[in-house]
Amino acid sequence: MAPSTNVRSLLSLIQTSASLLSLQTLHAAALRHHPSNLSFTAALASRYSLLGFPHLSHSLLSTLPFTPLPPFTTTFSFNLLLRAYSDSNLHDQALSLYSHLLGSSPGTYPQLEPDRFTFPPVIKSCGYLCDVEAGVRIHKDAERLGLVGDLAISNALVFMYGKCGEVDAAWKVFDVMFERNVVSWTAMIGCLGRNGKREEGFQLFKKMVEHGVRPNRATLLNVIPCAVNGEEADDLYSFVIRNGFQFDLAVQNALVGMFARCRKVGFARQMFDRMPVKDLVSWSSMIEGYGQNAMYLEALELFRDMRMLGVQPDSVTVLGVIRACANSMLSCLAHARFIHGFVIRNFLDKNLVSQTALVDLYVKRGSLTYARRIFDRMEERSLVTWSTMISGYGMHGRGTDALYLFETMRTLVRPDHIVFVSVLSACSHAGLIDEGWRYFNSMTSEYGIMPHSEHYACMVDLLGRAGKLQEAKEFIEKMPINPDSSVWGSLLGACRIHQNAKLAEIAAKELFRLDPTNSGRYVLLSNIFSSLGKGKEADKVKGLMRRKGVKRNDGFTVIEVKNRVYKFLVGDKTKPQSSQIYVELEKLMDRIKREGYVPDTNFALHDVEEETKERSLAMHSEKLAIVFGLMNSAPGSVIRIHKNLRVCGDCHNATKYISKVTKREIVVRDSHRFHHFKDDQQTEYPQGKKTCKLALYSSSQTDQVIPSNHMQVGLNKKLIHRY
Repeated sequence: MAPSTNVRSLLSLIQTSASLLSLQTLHAAALRHHPSNLSFTAALASRYSLLGFPHLSHSLLSTLPFTPLPPFTTTFSFNLLLRAYSDSNLHDQALSLYSHLLGSSPGTYPQLEPDRFTFPPVIKSCGYLCDVEAGVRIHKDAERLGLVGDLAISNALVFMYGKCGEVDAAWKVFDVMFERNVVSWTAMIGCLGRNGKREEGFQLFKKMVEHGVRPNRATLLNVIPCAVNGEEADDLYSFVIRNGFQFDLAVQNALVGMFARCRKVGFARQMFDRMPVKDLVSWSSMIEGYGQNAMYLEALELFRDMRMLGVQPDSVTVLGVIRACANSMLSCLAHARFIHGFVIRNFLDKNLVSQTALVDLYVKRGSLTYARRIFDRMEERSLVTWSTMISGYGMHGRGTDALYLFETMRTLVRPDHIVFVSVLSACSHAGLIDEGWRYFNSMTSEYGIMPHSEHYACMVDLLGRAGKLQEAKEFIEKMPINPDSSVWGSLLGACRIHQNAKLAEIAAKELFRLDPTNSGRYVLLSNIFSSLGKGKEADKVKGLMRRKGVKRNDGFTVIEVKNRVYKFLVGDKTKPQSSQIYVELEKLMDRIKREGYVPDTNFALHDVEEETKERSLAMHSEKLAIVFGLMNSAPGSVIRIHKNLRVCGDCHNATKYISKVTKREIVVRDSHRFHHFKDDQQTEYPQGKKTCKLALYSSSQTDQVIPSNHMQVGLNKKLIHRY
């Protein structure tokens, strides 16, 4: 056999090798007979990576003298090395190699012309690097050579544009393809699903099946995340069963996540329990599924089971647990400290995403001290990290701290629109009107950021809380974009504070059109009418709610005492200590009345007598939970409660007096923010203007802000990343 035939045969065997042992045998043969052949090195590296051994691929490629490049005698050897870099996730090297090909000068390396095998790997590398500019340049190179009609190149372009978020560009390539195979359809479906167009992705999958193209495993893994409801989830599951993919572990994991996302978490758990083999992705998918369905205790319980079985979680799994704990109704810090300790023990505390999630966790558990401590010790921070800490100060009513942190941040890194949402929200919660206007205007003037609906909603909320309702309405009318439900909702909430029924009707009319199933809007308007003595108008709103089939969300309050969670409803008498709770409640109400508390009957039922109104106010779930906490916790400890809706104005006022007479610090978290009470102090400013001097302060002796010089630790390393 001729030497060239031997080379081609050996290359063919390497490219089709299916096991590590056979590939290593071929590797040994290549070293023995062709020790300096670049084609063999490239082919071996590519195959090692595809078989799941990227470290062997990296080791092999690292032996090549990349600068200067090895001389290429043919485009074939060049393409092999280019593919090896791309398959081995060495995408920067792939792009650099391609640039050298186009820029090689005569006399240095042979001038090689790219062919149809050159473009797919380098285009995919652009996608993995999210470098759309390089991708567009290479796309033009392929057009110049008349190769854009090649199926493999077109498929790579669809993939690349999809990874870079350029959906329209991907559609253009897909639409003009002369022929499409399963890879083409899969790439376009993945592009749509990855960029938030899940319904379009699912419809394209159905069209693919109608065209007689048989989906493969990759297609299913791309379309399963596109299911948006239970019906689509059931259809996909049936398709998986009919086509025999139900035993594929990756498909099983995707199905678990799909059913959980589509609110069929019970079926997701059944699938999870029936899986004969579970990997780390399986556990992470189920934990994340519980978190998506607000089943936070179940998520924590599953995490415990996972650890008991000896499965070692990674940063993705821990992130799901942190998010579940952060979003739960639990108020105790014990869970947060346990997870934080686990992160440290498993050396995950240097992971940027995990650290940011821990900051968010402590913020939502009511401890800015721990949140800030983690924040200050981070060696690198993303914009998400900064936004989380700024938002945390805003949620806790500490607007000046939030703005001080923002001022420090923007000397180090350029803020984006998400950071400005946190800043404007902090201004709104703290009543910082002038500062809010200044930062809102600076978005466009200094940073070229066009405000989104969230920014406009923050400004409406800021003006509304300050009683500037007419100014808020005029602001909405002058918006360059159509106001959405968040904007009108902010105005309606302000109308409730300031008892403005006329503007409330205008806002509610828009909300009923934009968000007709949100029961809170109807209830809020009805309460505004009732508080102003307009019973007929209130009844009309209730009737409209019934006709549209909108059900009112019941308010409840959760408190955690001695590692047990207790849920209280209005007038709840189901707890073991109910009779004692009401006895203590009556005593407590008498004490705070003597201190100056006056029940605000605007927050009670409006078709009963005044005495009945006061009794109904006293039985609100917030007050019952606080009394229960006082009865069952150690003297001097902090009472933490969580309300699923907004805390009513009367309960807010009463809590301030309860904190004063009992000498207990009380932290109330509702659906929008935290309310801190200590003695007779509170850290919120629902109306009026507060001047921001950008000076650090603390609302509590037990939650001091760490001095700003501590915040500089690690920042001089300039390891600030966007995400």
